[in-house]
Amino acid sequence: MTKGGIGYCHSENLLRFRQVKVIARGSFVSRCPDNLRPILTSLLMSVCALIMPPQLRADIPWPEVVQRLAYENEKLARRPQGHNGEYFVVCTLYYTPKESGFTFARGFDATPVTKPGLHGRTYPRDFLRSVKKEGFGRIVMPVNGRHYIRYDGGGSFSFASHPTGGGGVLVDRYSAAAKLGQSGLRRGAVIETQSPEVQKVFSSTRWKIMDTGGGLRRWQMDCYFGEDEPLGPGKFQGRPRATTFEYAYANARILN
Repeated sequence: MTKGGIGYCHSENLLRFRQVKVIARGSFVSRCPDNLRPILTSLLMSVCALIMPPQLRADIPWPEVVQRLAYENEKLARRPQGHNGEYFVVCTLYYTPKESGFTFARGFDATPVTKPGLHGRTYPRDFLRSVKKEGFGRIVMPVNGRHYIRYDGGGSFSFASHPTGGGGVLVDRYSAAAKLGQSGLRRGAVIETQSPEVQKVFSSTRWKIMDTGGGLRRWQMDCYFGEDEPLGPGKFQGRPRATTFEYAYANARILN
């Protein structure tokens, strides 16, 4: 949904959704046999997802977003000075999921599984799925002093000391990722964003492009939030527990 140029997910509606989950689980699941709790919790989460407000079920409306980005950047390009280091972008979010949040009790598929590169060590199935999407994940028990799992592509994983991008170790609320091949949002660019919503969520207005991703779009800035447990199972695995942020438009200026 868009309001005043800002795309967002309604925190009030999400709070109501969380209250439904808590009531359902507290009054029913807690009195069930232990072996049935994971199954019933998963079913209740599915029901809640169906009755939750439509704006929480909806994905980012990319056709609308792409059209808005093209329109605004075309206006900037037509100025006598051209872009001159200024762009209109959409800010999204990525984070490092924590293994501790992927439990049966929270509705996740926490079945222990192993993958190539993990040397027989097992982790919750949904946790590894999330690591595959986000790139890194923090594990509960470090392996040889390494606290993270990294997805290396091709279904293979490895252990890592820190979440990193092509420009080095990721920094909470400062590192960002962008699509390669853009003249403005290039790797190494330091960018200042003007967006009340982005500043409210990240407490930051300055970013450095240190990472990239195959699924990123032109004029998209994927801002690194940091480490957190996931908001919930399914599509909510892509959101950290601490925020309901989805996306926001921002004016961006290249500083270097």
